[in-house]
Amino acid sequence: MRRKFPFVPILIFALLFLAMNGYAVSALARVVEASVLPWLWVFPMLLLVLFSFSLSRLSVDGQTNLFKISAHALLVYFVSLIVFVITTVLTDIYRLVIAGFSYISNSNFTHPERPINGIYLGILLSLLIIIVFIYGILRGKYAYRVIKHTLYFDDLPAAFDSFKLVQISDVHAGSLNNPKAVQKGIDLINRQHADLFVFTGDLVNNKAEEVKPYINHFAQIKAPYGQFSVLGNHDYGDYVKWENETAKRNNLDQLKKYHAEIGFRLLLDEHVAIEKDGQQIQLLGVENWGLGFGERGDFEKALKGTTTDDFKILLSHDPSHWEAQVKQHPSKVHLTLAGHTHGMQFGIEAFGIKWSPVQFRYKHWAGVKETNGRYLNVNRGFGFIGFSGRVGIWPEITLIELRRKRS
Repeated sequence: MRRKFPFVPILIFALLFLAMNGYAVSALARVVEASVLPWLWVFPMLLLVLFSFSLSRLSVDGQTNLFKISAHALLVYFVSLIVFVITTVLTDIYRLVIAGFSYISNSNFTHPERPINGIYLGILLSLLIIIVFIYGILRGKYAYRVIKHTLYFDDLPAAFDSFKLVQISDVHAGSLNNPKAVQKGIDLINRQHADLFVFTGDLVNNKAEEVKPYINHFAQIKAPYGQFSVLGNHDYGDYVKWENETAKRNNLDQLKKYHAEIGFRLLLDEHVAIEKDGQQIQLLGVENWGLGFGERGDFEKALKGTTTDDFKILLSHDPSHWEAQVKQHPSKVHLTLAGHTHGMQFGIEAFGIKWSPVQFRYKHWAGVKETNGRYLNVNRGFGFIGFSGRVGIWPEITLIELRRKRS
């Protein structure tokens, strides 16, 4: 599934971007030297050209330095531009209100010039955004957080009361560039002393070889009841050009071997019984199934051999699978663990606010959701891709404790 160059979306973005830039330049004309104003057009247009060119070569050349630099610079510039434009719009609304009152009282539609303080406020906020993004690029992408959930079930086998599992997702080893920082994340995983460890897909960006430098790191993860994994959409090598289909298949086969070398038991549309004190829960894992990202997984095959009364946990990379097939299935899956969204690596989760642009694609994009006693947890991801950083949505290690409800 090689992706075509998104010409129409890029064109729409470019027109919107340049229109916003023109609006910002008109506001800055009050406080910036006239000789500087042309550069406020040259720089963003150069960014657009470089990004568009490198994006058109992405499936051939991969993520080159040109792509990374232009994409990051464009993103930071665009977000800071949004903040400045919002500030300017608010000041222009104020000017329009003043003009309206002037017309009502004097029949003269006049409005004041843009207040300089408002322009300086916009510049200050934009600079703050740039600083925040620089932090996200330099430090935020490795600022691992442990997020804990305690989930209660009526029919959890008694032996598994207080059973703990750790989940990570979306390592994207091809993007990692700081082994010492990654090791801190591995150490944090092991300090949770979980009974079971699960990884919910996207070990690499495109090619199996990306994980080789980190095999010894992830091989340190151990849990008494095992380490299990599934594949994500990026693991199949769909987003790069291969010499032939054989090379692509060999890449996937090699990635499966790396899972085993790390110590992960890869579940491919199957299930295993986790036994404790003579009781069992069923751990299911499917190949990637996601709307728009390849519907490979066979949920029915993974269920085969289980019963409706079994307590079941499902590993499925894409949360859209839970919405489409799992949450209403006659055979109850008590807990589904997914990833994929990354929380878009950008958003706000503070002061009771939970927002990310990814919510326009996925209604539930992070944390726990419950429907009719069936839970879904979407992990925010351990690594990163595309944007080499995280702002507000930090890399996540999920610790889930299963508890049995008592009457």
